[in-house]
Amino acid sequence: MRRVSTRPVALLLLAWIAMAWGTAAHAGLSVGADSLAVPGLALSDMQVDLDPQADGKGIQLRMTAKKADIPAMGWRKLGLALEGRLDRDELGRWLFEGRAKLRGAPGGALTDATVRILADEAANTLAVTITQDKVLAEVALPMDQVTHAQITLKNLPAGWLQGLLSTVWNGHPTTGRINADLALDLLDTGTQAAGQFALDGVGFDSPGGKLAGQKISGNGRLGLDIGRDSTTMDVDASLRGGEWLLGPLYANLPAHPVQLSLSARTQKGALGIRRLRLTDPDALQLEGELGFDAKGDLAQLKLDRFNARFPAAYDRYGKGLLRTYGLDGLQATGEVAGHATLDANGPTAFAFQTSGLDLAMADGRLGVNGLHGSLDWSAADDRPATRLGWHSLQVYRIPNGSAEGSWRSTGGTLSLEKPMAIPVLDGNLRVLSLGWKPAAASGERLQTSLALTQIDMAAFSRAVGWPEFGGTLGGAVPSLRYVDDRVELGGGLALNVFGGFIDITGMTLSRPFGDAPVLAGTIALRNLDLAQMTSVFDFGSITGRLNGSVDDLRLVAWKPSAFKASLVADQGGRISQKAVNNLTSVGGGGIAGGLQGTVLKLFKTFGYRRIGLSCTLKGDVCSMGGLGQAKDGYTIVEGSGLPHLTVVGHQREVDWPTLVRRLEAATKGDGPTIQ
Repeated sequence: MRRVSTRPVALLLLAWIAMAWGTAAHAGLSVGADSLAVPGLALSDMQVDLDPQADGKGIQLRMTAKKADIPAMGWRKLGLALEGRLDRDELGRWLFEGRAKLRGAPGGALTDATVRILADEAANTLAVTITQDKVLAEVALPMDQVTHAQITLKNLPAGWLQGLLSTVWNGHPTTGRINADLALDLLDTGTQAAGQFALDGVGFDSPGGKLAGQKISGNGRLGLDIGRDSTTMDVDASLRGGEWLLGPLYANLPAHPVQLSLSARTQKGALGIRRLRLTDPDALQLEGELGFDAKGDLAQLKLDRFNARFPAAYDRYGKGLLRTYGLDGLQATGEVAGHATLDANGPTAFAFQTSGLDLAMADGRLGVNGLHGSLDWSAADDRPATRLGWHSLQVYRIPNGSAEGSWRSTGGTLSLEKPMAIPVLDGNLRVLSLGWKPAAASGERLQTSLALTQIDMAAFSRAVGWPEFGGTLGGAVPSLRYVDDRVELGGGLALNVFGGFIDITGMTLSRPFGDAPVLAGTIALRNLDLAQMTSVFDFGSITGRLNGSVDDLRLVAWKPSAFKASLVADQGGRISQKAVNNLTSVGGGGIAGGLQGTVLKLFKTFGYRRIGLSCTLKGDVCSMGGLGQAKDGYTIVEGSGLPHLTVVGHQREVDWPTLVRRLEAATKGDGPTIQ
């Protein structure tokens, strides 16, 4: 056996083997090589065995290489075994037919493939055909320029391209098959390829899952330039079906064709799409640029033009991006056009116009019908004034009427140019001033000054599902600010109800658009008419005036989690038997002062001097109190006159859900009765 060391040569490996066999005068030959390189292929620790066939026609070839590198495919350090028959045909062409086995190729590529190689020196052509299961790969190249090849691929598993894709980005294909007709050139500076392709159910993923896709089908043209430091790709495709995830951008493509055109460049793991065009006829058309950093996070989104038709645009393309801004479950109809730019920190500019757009959150918290007009905002440049209005607006189930305002962007703040009046529940909400900073990721995002006049409390009660009661709501809010993720109320609101006032001050609302908003504040009750109030809630009749407070109020997902409440009626009045029973039930107490149940039934109302009840909620336990200490409890009602009535609460610690059930039973008119 001879041991040789070869240099990179310009002939194909097959031609080298054939010439070596020819010089052996048809004797058996075994050749070893430390390394062998031809354009596009490098072998090391190589062994070739050539044995003449018994019939004298051709030879049996066996070749192994411990390490095989095919840089154009991104395949490195593969094990290679090739075995078959090598012969010349009647035209003098070299023909090899046999099997090839690769070890360690991505996706199990060519683990046991049939290979046919035809070398025609007269025609200066080398043709290679490889089949495995349903996979077909055909390669044709000139023998004097083996750096250029024409490649045809059919039913190629996407996973086989993992090595090639690894030269472009750090993701990997997962499922699906690919057909392609490509021209490939191996250059000193890298690899270039161009041609047509078709995808069938292709999927891909990336570390961290920020760039992913599944069940993608379609066809188009591809241009690829893989250099030493970067890769450029141009694609013009028609896609059908499948899902894409590109950072915060999620697309669920329809069954009908969607046209996609892009020019992308990757460098050091970052992906920049310098030209992006998408046309989905009944949903979205856009042109712009897109960029991701090496971690797969969105670095830039520039839409020079977009036109969106809802609901299809949101269902197919808008869910992921809007979810990053806390908006989920959007219901939309209508059309909007404009342009927008984002960077890694958020929006930097946007402008849109619409002749009619309806938007609503799925849970009903926010909604607008008949949005019309335009807005134009920039974080860096001052923009001309625009007008935007609506036919109706709903905020937390409160209906608002038609309004329109004039807006202008100055110094990064989008401001209302003059006060705007919005009809609300037979009254008015006057927006005296408003400034919004869309680019603010933290700190103050929005500041406004409001005034409420003559809001009908009966209509308000119906809107929020409360028992209906009369009165009006009014007040000034000198400053309402949206800071970080919290709404802060400066000044206060005064509700003129039940012949008195309810004042709300120090209110904050955290995570207003989240699943569990947190409301905090203080409520003061001043001189409320108990007769009006108890008649509304069917609690039983009480006359007199009520004062009190609810301090350190905290609601999570609109359910109380903490407060300190104190209610006092200390000007005297009358209380009905039903109201006595309900107060007794709420306090978990009983009747004191020698008054028996049989005597209680003889009187419909009783005089009282004072009524007092307090509750401090912490966790799920309410610490109860009243006017003062009493034997085995605390006094809730201090009677006046005859029959003299005293109601005592015995339970100091009451489970909050239990107390809520007692209050619900009392206000619905089905509280306990004394037998």
